[in-house]
Amino acid sequence: MRSTYRSIGFAAAASLLPFISMAAPNSVTYAHTEDEKLTTQQEQVVDLLKAIETGAAKPVAVVNPDKYTQHNLGIADGLAGLGAALAALPAGSAKVNTVRVFQDGDYVFAHTDYNFFGPKIGFDIFRFENGKIVEHWDNLQETPTSANPSGNTMIDGPTEPTNQTKTEENKALVRSFVDDILVNGRMEKLNGYFNGDNYIQHNPQIGNGLSGLGAALEAMAKQGVTMKYDTIHKVLGEGNFVLTVSEGTFAGKPTSFYDLFRVEDGKIAEHWDTIETVPAKADWKNQNGKFGF
Repeated sequence: MRSTYRSIGFAAAASLLPFISMAAPNSVTYAHTEDEKLTTQQEQVVDLLKAIETGAAKPVAVVNPDKYTQHNLGIADGLAGLGAALAALPAGSAKVNTVRVFQDGDYVFAHTDYNFFGPKIGFDIFRFENGKIVEHWDNLQETPTSANPSGNTMIDGPTEPTNQTKTEENKALVRSFVDDILVNGRMEKLNGYFNGDNYIQHNPQIGNGLSGLGAALEAMAKQGVTMKYDTIHKVLGEGNFVLTVSEGTFAGKPTSFYDLFRVEDGKIAEHWDTIETVPAKADWKNQNGKFGF
């Protein structure tokens, strides 16, 4: 049986997410502790995302106006495409709270609570080149109206990376997990990736632990819901946090899966995710594809 373990993300949302605004500058905040030190590029990403809400113009300078590849398929390429998407946003409606931000080489990836044409949770990935943002990917899901069976939301939990020296080790562990369990369904290996039933789950449909997972899988099977991972497109990490970007199908529709894992003592300890339906190619506003890493 292939791809039986999977965070079951119902109500996947395919929606727009622009990243610039041209109004006057405003202050920018980020939900991190005073002890957390962000890199310059992390700060630039947080400020750029917050500009969706504040209308700040200064953060937009980090985007390369001559080379900006957009992978959100609802937005046209370049700054002109971003501006056009913003024009459809009702004034004063946007809210942006970036909860987590990490960096892996030239890539900065963020986990954000949005109100953008309605409440959404999103992951964003930005690629820097020569100090400027030149490429962007994202994945958005409608925010559920209640916590999951264990009382967890899609964004709560630890935010700061630790064990920076183990980044590559943790990335390898998570890649193996996704490949073994989600892509190839090697369920005999499942227990080896976890510390017993100690597993915190933020998917809105699944409770904590492998026991919570089992209950969710049973419910999914009864509903006839099918899900399949086919390809791992990217693995990014900082310390004990690892993000995977995968492609597959959910309920028969082409789907993008973004999964964020926290690793503890060589085991997977916590999980957040979003899933988004990939629109039909006829509806794309750019031809860069959802993935293209």
